[in-house]
This record gives sequence, structure tokens and C-alpha cells, in this order.
Amino acid sequence: MNMADEFSRERERLNELVLKHANRDIKRFYNLDSQVYREGALSERVKELMGLVASTVLRCDDCIAYHIIECKKAGVSEDEIIETLSIALVVGGSITIPHLRRAIELWEELNGPREI
Repeated sequence: MNMADEFSRERERLNELVLKHANRDIKRFYNLDSQVYREGALSERVKELMGLVASTVLRCDDCIAYHIIECKKAGVSEDEIIETLSIALVVGGSITIPHLRRAIELWEELNGPREI
């Protein structure tokens, strides 16, 4: 099983567990999180890229993986991913480099290695 599949399965399992025990506040937050990334004045692609920047700056590997996978589904190009991660690096500083490495590793897994 690859990293993306493993991550997606574990995320789904844990979300089911949380929702099994969730109160109204947790359910509302989950709903808000889902709705904010839907198509609106900004496209889903742009929102996923914004989520990737925020997740990288906040150094949340689970969130980074989620947004990388969603960017792939939304048809984001590698150049767009790299520019987005460049913004995250400038905003977040060198402490985000390990997260940037893992993001690019996952992106490469989803797309295959880039030819040099």
C-alpha cells in the first residue's frame, strides 16, 4: 500500500471513530471544514492550495498530506504545488523544510518521479 492510500484509509477510520463519539460542536466543526473548501468565489483548486500553505506553515503533516491528495484530485499541476510550497517556506521559514520534503515525496508518489 502506498503512502496516500494508507493515509486516506487511516484518516477515514479515525474520522468515523471521532464522529461516533462526537457532540454537536464537533459535528458542526467538521461540517464547516467540509463546506469552506467547496467551490465558491474561489475555486476548489485555489482553496486546496491555500490549505496546503496554511498546513505547511502550521507544520501539520496530516493536513499537508490531505491537501496534497486533494490538490492531485483537483488537477493541480506540479508547478503550482512547488510555487505554493515556496510561499509556505517563505512564510513559515526553514522549520517547514522537513514538512516540505514529505509533501514533495507524497506528490512524487502520486505523480511519479520527475524527469530531469
